[in-house]
Amino acid sequence: MTVINPIEEAEALADKLSGLDLAGRLSFVAGLGGRVVFTTSLGIEDQVITAEIGTHRLPIDVVTLQTGRLFKETLDLIDETESQYDIHIARYEPEQADIDAYAAKYGMNGFYESVEARHACCGVRKLKPLARALAGATIWITGLRRGQSANRAETPFAEYDAERHLLKVNPLADWDIDKIKAFVADNGVPINPLHARGYPSIGCEPCTRAIKPGEPERAGRWWWEQDEKRECGLHVAEEAASIVAQQ
Repeated sequence: MTVINPIEEAEALADKLSGLDLAGRLSFVAGLGGRVVFTTSLGIEDQVITAEIGTHRLPIDVVTLQTGRLFKETLDLIDETESQYDIHIARYEPEQADIDAYAAKYGMNGFYESVEARHACCGVRKLKPLARALAGATIWITGLRRGQSANRAETPFAEYDAERHLLKVNPLADWDIDKIKAFVADNGVPINPLHARGYPSIGCEPCTRAIKPGEPERAGRWWWEQDEKRECGLHVAEEAASIVAQQ
């Protein structure tokens, strides 16, 4: 009996994906078997992936984390995208009991007061819903790119997520923003109008601002914090582990 090392499996998959175009990468991953899930935040990168999934009718579940604090423009784009590509985007929402407990401890907008409170809010509104969205999945597809931030500069095409026990695939890892924009223009992909207003990275409304000239793409996320590596925890193992441990 051959024992497959998941880390080696991820490395082999990354090597395979490096030689394919985006449609080929997604098609190959979709054909590996098991439940394949793509989580979209409806940002421009994710819209490119959704367009390819819908256009090629790939057997990939498309889901989004409806945190309860998204921009109206983002919510409207969910409906527009479903209509254009004739797909269903499953919404995963936080539990009301978790929101109430958070508000009782920190206040509804307590995330401005400390990193701990902000991480707790992301945990309630994003990480716990993500855990439900990925239940039973064998492969998780994301829109991570190396050019998004210094913290993501080494993003591989595939990696083993030890916290969630699945393969994580980043098919746009080597795409730069110019290639993303060209694809959108050439293929009529609907995107969030906030991008044109200076929001290259869009999350929850209270936690996202437009960036200033010369700032990195993700500078507008949790802008009041000083840590340049700030993340919500979706793609940081320690944060994911802490949320899973609490469930």
